[in-house]
Parts: sequence; C-alpha cells; structure tokens
Amino acid sequence: MAIVTAGSPDHQKPDGHEPAEYAVLCSAGLDSSVLVAYLAQRARVLPLYVSVGFAWEVQEQAALARLAGTRPFQDRVRPPVTLHFDMRDVHPAHHWAITGTPPAFDTPDEDVYIPGRNIVLLTKAALTAATRQISHLALGPLAGNPFPDATPQFFESLAVALSLGLNHPIAIAAPFASLSKAAVIHLGMTLGVDLGLTLSCMNPRDGRHCGRCSKCRERRDAFHEAGLTDPTAYASTPVR
Repeated sequence: MAIVTAGSPDHQKPDGHEPAEYAVLCSAGLDSSVLVAYLAQRARVLPLYVSVGFAWEVQEQAALARLAGTRPFQDRVRPPVTLHFDMRDVHPAHHWAITGTPPAFDTPDEDVYIPGRNIVLLTKAALTAATRQISHLALGPLAGNPFPDATPQFFESLAVALSLGLNHPIAIAAPFASLSKAAVIHLGMTLGVDLGLTLSCMNPRDGRHCGRCSKCRERRDAFHEAGLTDPTAYASTPVR
C-alpha cells in the first residue's frame, strides 16, 4: 500500500525511505487505531488524541488507553499523548457533539459534518510534532470522504502553511484515502488489532457503542461487507 503524503517535495526524505517517526491522530476509532498499527510496521509512532470538548471524549480516551496495552500498540508505538484545543466557545451549547445527541441512525455523513475539524486537529498535532522534531503527520480518512478538509489539495496546502508558520518541515499522510472501511477492517485483522476495543460512536454508553448513531451504522455495515462477525459491544443492537 502506497503512503500518500502531502507537502512540498523538500519535506520528503530525498532517498524516498520511510520517515523515522509519525505523529498519528488517533481517537481510538477503528480507522485511526488500525492506522497506528499499520504505520508501526514501518516507523515509530506517536499517537495524538486532541480533546476539543465533545461529549464522547472521556470514553474515547478510555478506549485508547485499553488499546495502548495490546500487542499491536507495543514496540514502536509510544504512549498516547492527549492534547487540548477547546472548541466549546465556537460551537453553541446545544450543538449535538457537545450535548451527545447525534443525528439519527440512517442520516448521511453530511449531517455529522463539523466544519474545520481537521484544521483544528492537524494544527495542534503539527505544533506538538514540531516541538518533538517530528515532520510527518498521519490521519485516517477513507475513500469517499465527502468533507472539504479531507482532500489531497487541503492536506497539501495545510502542510505547506504549517511548514512555513512553524519553520519546521511538515508533511501530512492519509494512507487509507483509497480504502473502504471494510478493507481497513481486513487490514486490522491482519495486523492483530483487537477491533472490539476500538470505539467509533458519537454517543457511547459505559464503553459500549450506542447502536443508534450513524457511526454505529457505518461500523455494522462495514463488518457485514467484510464478511466478518462484528465484535462490537452495542448498548442497543443495530437493526439491519
């Protein structure tokens, strides 16, 4: 699998070899957790969790702590680092991500769009990476992502701007940009990731997926498409 990296050519290693270390945005979700394990086959990895004040974050951080103790998160993976970039002064108090009341099960991706989310996450991650002399960031958008801050053009432009502003070379990689979630599930199984420990839900309940939000629907459907048993613990079983 080719690792697609955005940034100006002088931000890449001249010999084309793998970077020594990646800072990876990891929320304990299925995609970002598999991404950490995937990149750890090639380089050191620093998982970064960026807290912005959304309702599900405490349970995501607990899930990330559980994953950090498993085999694929050992060896080249550093202990996860939590960063803070509070966005509750930007979004109104009644915003669904703050109240923990996401749109319904069958709603489209556009209904859960949070403007500028990757701008926020990547900016804080880049600042942290620069202080640690890391030049390569990675995150896990998949094929078909409809949002404007998940395009190759966005990643390339932001990488250039961050490099200039920080006076430190920054490149942004999106290795799964051509993959479906079902393909990522298969990759995670190959890498030995305990997918049952990952958390991809906008309203988790006591560590379990709610089974009623659109992220739970995507997760259920992806396991079905992959032809694998869904190991997810749901508070309410999603209805097919």
